[in-house]
Amino acid sequence: MTSPFANPNRPGVPPRLPTPPTGWPIGSYATYEEAQRAVDHLATEDFTVQDVMIVGVDLMLVERITGKLTWGRVLATGAASGAWFGLFVGLLLTLFSPEPGVTVGPVLTGLITGVFFGLVFAAVGYGSAKGKRDFQSASQLVANRYDVLCHPKSAEKGRDLLARLAMRPANPSS
Repeated sequence: MTSPFANPNRPGVPPRLPTPPTGWPIGSYATYEEAQRAVDHLATEDFTVQDVMIVGVDLMLVERITGKLTWGRVLATGAASGAWFGLFVGLLLTLFSPEPGVTVGPVLTGLITGVFFGLVFAAVGYGSAKGKRDFQSASQLVANRYDVLCHPKSAEKGRDLLARLAMRPANPSS
């Protein structure tokens, strides 16, 4: 019998294609941190953690707004991004230069060119949005709860270990 927790072509490697989770539930937690703590406990107790998976249930995409976009912020970010790329290209040019030692010319040329193109691409991108998205954000995929599933052959032992963990008070420092 093959394990539903591993790729049959390469044991110990998760499948490449989206595959629904299988196994029996041995714990359910409100936060990912609690589910991680449960799996850490199983690992500490020498449980075969390769038989375990954490499954986020009722997924939500949360977009937290981090700031307002302005022309100044967009151009400054574009210039900084272009400067880093230009500096990188300039340093590569000096590595392959026939002249010995680091010369300032290719580095300075790469830096100035990078800043220019960074400004242009940032301005074109922001201008084409026409004010439809004048904010910065960070997205995060979160779940309403996190279930710990286990291969059926080890589920009873896993439930027993997690029940003992639930009896102990949570230690925030561990």
